[in-house]
Amino acid sequence: MSSTLPRRIARVRPIVARSSAQPSRTEPCHDEQFFVANNAPDFDSDAGTRWTVIDSPFPASRANAGSPAREGWERGAVVSQDAFTFLAPSVPVNVFGMAHNTGQPGRDLPPQAFHKAASSVIGPGEAIQLSSTVGYVDPEAELTIVIGRAARGLTLETARSAILGYTIGNDVSARDLQKTDELWISAKSQDTFTPAGPWIVTELDEADLSIGIVHNGTELKTASSADLGWNVDEILVYLTSFMTLQPGDLVLTGFPAECARLQPGDTVVCRVEGIGELHNPVTSASWEKLPV
Repeated sequence: MSSTLPRRIARVRPIVARSSAQPSRTEPCHDEQFFVANNAPDFDSDAGTRWTVIDSPFPASRANAGSPAREGWERGAVVSQDAFTFLAPSVPVNVFGMAHNTGQPGRDLPPQAFHKAASSVIGPGEAIQLSSTVGYVDPEAELTIVIGRAARGLTLETARSAILGYTIGNDVSARDLQKTDELWISAKSQDTFTPAGPWIVTELDEADLSIGIVHNGTELKTASSADLGWNVDEILVYLTSFMTLQPGDLVLTGFPAECARLQPGDTVVCRVEGIGELHNPVTSASWEKLPV
């Protein structure tokens, strides 16, 4: 591993005053995205909440290009964390999860990925929305690889060169639908079923990180990234043996810890040591209420 200190990179949206008549009321600028970075080792310190505006870390991806500069948000400007909302850390072309990737039983099987729709990705604080017919749904907190460059044919020696860093992913899964959908599309790719964030951490030693979930304030049994069957390098070698990964793609590596059923009204916090916490509420699906 590199001796370079970890750095946090986030994709964010500025918050501005709603109107001159109500300057204390704020809302996000919905058409803007900027990337910011923070080198403070203590995330909760004063320095940890002051971020520097940077160029996109995904220069080859138009989806991850920054918005035109606005006053106070030029490259190099310092912005306070209360001046923006965190978005999902990238706009991926592909999102993958790893099936049966826990412990020796997982390793005894060939590596196998499943696809999650990029449209299922949401950011911190956004609601996981459950339809009235979805059945039993679990959250899965996962160490998630963020791809930094186009990559094909990686080897164990070159796999790290494709990694920008790591974030937290929640592989929300409809268990009843997994039993009836052989490809898991309806179980894994529903709208809002891939929360990710709040930021990317670079230069992270991911070999033995605590992973767990807090469900409605109750901390569930944790596990470690060391409990995964196939490790980060092996997963990337496998995926790039048959396809090209793109800048901003997300690869969820597997869930070795305890989970609990999600229902509207719940809150779920996914934790990965060294990265932080990803918070999301759970609601009934709003699209069920849309007019025909």
